[in-house]
Amino acid sequence: MALQKAKDIISTNTVVVFSKSYCPFCVDVKQLLQKLGASFKVIELDKESDGADIQAALAEWTGQRTVPNVFIGGNHIGGCDSTTGLHNQGKLVPLLTEAGAFTKSSV
Repeated sequence: MALQKAKDIISTNTVVVFSKSYCPFCVDVKQLLQKLGASFKVIELDKESDGADIQAALAEWTGQRTVPNVFIGGNHIGGCDSTTGLHNQGKLVPLLTEAGAFTKSSV
């Protein structure tokens, strides 16, 4: 049930950040995406009634237990280090662009 819910969210949103509201690494990733002007969906697992189940399902599916857990264009990107690493390599914006995460007015 939780895995299906996570997959549904990922399939209907270009960029998804599974997050916890108090996590500083999650804040960093959300701020980076905001700064870039990308549209993205945030699921705050600590505020969802089934957040622990979703996190456990994501861990089984992706092998990543920690947050943030970032998906772009339906693909698992990883956490904060992976996302900021892609940005530092100049690969994040093209990935976001290809996935359609920028509205016409922000590009």
